[in-house]
Amino acid sequence: MGIRILRPLTPGQRWATYPTFDEITKKAPEKKLTQIKRKTGGRNAYGHVTSRHRGGGHKQRYRFIDFKRDKRDAQGKVIAFEYDPNRTARIALVEYPDQERRYILAPVGLSLGDEIMASAEGEARIGNALPLRSIPVGTVVHNVELKIGKGGQIARSAGSAVQVMAKEGDYAHLRLPSGEVRLVHVDCWASVGQIGNIEHETLSLGKAGRSRWMGIRPSVRGVAMNPHDHPMGGGEGKTSGGRHPCSPTGLKSKGLRTRKKHHSTNRYIIKRRPSNKKKKGQQVGA
Repeated sequence: MGIRILRPLTPGQRWATYPTFDEITKKAPEKKLTQIKRKTGGRNAYGHVTSRHRGGGHKQRYRFIDFKRDKRDAQGKVIAFEYDPNRTARIALVEYPDQERRYILAPVGLSLGDEIMASAEGEARIGNALPLRSIPVGTVVHNVELKIGKGGQIARSAGSAVQVMAKEGDYAHLRLPSGEVRLVHVDCWASVGQIGNIEHETLSLGKAGRSRWMGIRPSVRGVAMNPHDHPMGGGEGKTSGGRHPCSPTGLKSKGLRTRKKHHSTNRYIIKRRPSNKKKKGQQVGA
């Protein structure tokens, strides 16, 4: 994917960057692999707002992605690459010998006409899905399962990749995109390669209206509100908060650890991801 910069005929175009969509070969999605996606406006089943700043946005249809890769030992052929409005990654349309079609996440290096397979005894090449026990150490993978048979949960966004560091007994050591090293059972499946559309993180929206197209509503600073509306509101004149940044309900919004101290999966984490303080210290030292 390339980055397209417009000639700034309007103020909103001056800072906006757009993808070129060079890799897209098919515009209309497979209707059988989609369904209607209804808007929630950030509200739960009781009508309470649980995710603020959600609403509006362009209509979307949800694409069913084959995260499980459970069509085993059947060689599929990549017949198209498509845009998916529900995720940052591109998706590839795969057709199997029985004429069944499925969507998968498109990794870097996958091309039209390539043949891919999900097999326990397959070759560890781009696009193939294998159990971790069959993937060589040092290989970069994506769409990794955490529970056997549940489907891929890790490394599904644009540019994400997980590296197989080592194998000991029934578990493989995986280095996640965050830097965390985690144990995952060797019978869990993963797809080989790094997710494509790597340049996505360099895109700049450029104007407020583009956020609205994505269904993101404006956010107001807490310090600009009244004390009745936000713990950080009020004060004579402008204030910088006077306390640790928090949400309207009082929960800390920066640096609060949300993971339970005694979580049942703590034993699978070998090395925690580096904290922001350590990252800042490394940058200062460097």
